[in-house]
Amino acid sequence: MSSLIIPPVLTSPQDDAAQLHRAFKGFGCDTAAVVNILAHRDATQRALIQREYKAMYSKGLIKHLKSELSGNLEKAVLLWMYDPASRDAVIIKEALCGETVHLRRATEVMCSRTSTQLQQLRQLYLSMFQSYIEHDIQNVASGDHKKLLLAYVSKPRYEGPEIDGDMVAKDAEALYKAGEKRWGTDEDKFIQIFSERSRAHLAAVSSTYKNLYGNSLKKAIKNETSGYFEFGLQTIVRCAENPGLYFAKILYKAMKGLGTDDTTLIRIIVTRTEIDMQYIKTEYHRKYKKTLHDAVRSETSGSYKDFLLSLLG
Repeated sequence: MSSLIIPPVLTSPQDDAAQLHRAFKGFGCDTAAVVNILAHRDATQRALIQREYKAMYSKGLIKHLKSELSGNLEKAVLLWMYDPASRDAVIIKEALCGETVHLRRATEVMCSRTSTQLQQLRQLYLSMFQSYIEHDIQNVASGDHKKLLLAYVSKPRYEGPEIDGDMVAKDAEALYKAGEKRWGTDEDKFIQIFSERSRAHLAAVSSTYKNLYGNSLKKAIKNETSGYFEFGLQTIVRCAENPGLYFAKILYKAMKGLGTDDTTLIRIIVTRTEIDMQYIKTEYHRKYKKTLHDAVRSETSGSYKDFLLSLLG
């Protein structure tokens, strides 16, 4: 459930474009006006504003935002301007092919998305970058981690709530035999089940595994695998069980301790606002006894803080 708050009476895209243009004029940028408009428009509305801005001023809105904003506010606003699927494509492309490769970031995005989201992402990735996502994965990932990502992005999965109890029990047993029961690990069996089964099915497998063998599936993965491969499997099973809690934990880690991991904070808040941020906020408060609003407010400042808080609703 989205946390985005859109005004009940909207100004037209032309008026929004004109207000943004005024915010850019003169000495300095009226960042409050930029935040007030863009943080309260959905993906379709943001696209219309960009179209009108280009028609009215013969310059792309993105170029103007880049020249007028700076720091974390610039990063957050520019990422926000994409629709969700295009944004995921941009994040993954930069993680796989940027100056510094960020395999953990790419894995988080790919393994936390639904099958439908991934199919749309693959198509957009190709049209935006003239490159297959599978090709870029091949170039930078390796071993079982590479096999998992290639299987997970390419195989369509059922997304309904129905499960087959017998198949759930068979998969739980297969994973036990592939991991904790044997010497060494049958990684291919983990990859097959995790890349082919629905979220509802995997959540049931995780519950059944604990009932049958006393150990949680997540603990078995930790004991039997390592590195990015382990991270990918954990992401898949945690998002099958409770995606809201998964992202709440990432946000908490990004803000705890000395300094804030702003890159992660921006990525999670911006990418989840139009998807399931209300659920993430609920899970955050339940687990950490503090609202996500309060946490973000204490860890950020200025217009950047105002922008993130506006997205949180």
